[in-house]
Amino acid sequence: MEEREKINRLRWRCTRRAMLEMDLLLGEFLDRIYPALTPEQADAFVILADMEDLELWPLVNGSRECPDPVQAEVLALLRNVRVK
Repeated sequence: MEEREKINRLRWRCTRRAMLEMDLLLGEFLDRIYPALTPEQADAFVILADMEDLELWPLVNGSRECPDPVQAEVLALLRNVRVK
């Protein structure tokens, strides 16, 4: 699969969520932060983006700890995203 197609599929997963807040946050992250991620962080973001909102939201808002250290790095970056 071509890189552009991968990004388009990831964008679709990030912006077609059950929660509007997650649409906005993940979409903004994909546009602004994702291009600068390491390959390991990019893979971790894909895993996070594949989670259901009810599973992901507690990780994003910090009410649940993430046991994976690379996913935790990405979550820390997500928490600092300011949606326009």
